[in-house]
Amino acid sequence: MTGGTLEERSHLDRALAASFQIDDPHRSAEIGQAIDRLFKNSLAETLTETEKAFQLGFVAMTETIVVAIRIVSFVVIFIILAVMANTMAMTARERLGEYATLKAVGFGPGYVAALIFGESVAIAAAGAAIGIALTFPVAAWFAVQMGKFFPVFDVSGETVALQAGCALVVGLVAAVLPGRRAARVKIVEGLRAIG
Repeated sequence: MTGGTLEERSHLDRALAASFQIDDPHRSAEIGQAIDRLFKNSLAETLTETEKAFQLGFVAMTETIVVAIRIVSFVVIFIILAVMANTMAMTARERLGEYATLKAVGFGPGYVAALIFGESVAIAAAGAAIGIALTFPVAAWFAVQMGKFFPVFDVSGETVALQAGCALVVGLVAAVLPGRRAARVKIVEGLRAIG
């Protein structure tokens, strides 16, 4: 670009967007090429495309953001798993005497481990229920905010199933070590932990 003040140049370097409605959608390519030819080699060259093509281009540019969101989601699930495992480990440690008492009155190691697994899955299920219930209003809010760029923003059944499945896996994995420890505790050691 030659000529013009710095302020004029910076104004011309900005990208502008304009939208047009046409009567015959079958002629959109022809009309777009005519507009581009009209402004070819000018200070305001154009790139004319359909709204759908623009949206697809925008979505393609945001693929990196989508990958980052997925990575962050997995990190969050791992952190939730660590917090849940820590909670279950503390619970099992605090109740070691109770588990020893159960074993002393005749309950087997499998029953004691099942108690821990049941508690862990119940906590994870409660968290999953809250998360799934909040998914729908949050998705509706995003649909309103991003409606221009993402016209369809629905929560699928697959998403809800993944949420429930991840919660179940987190609940089960978090209970593995505490359940194993409680099932293997010796009655004498467990009762000694009370005093």
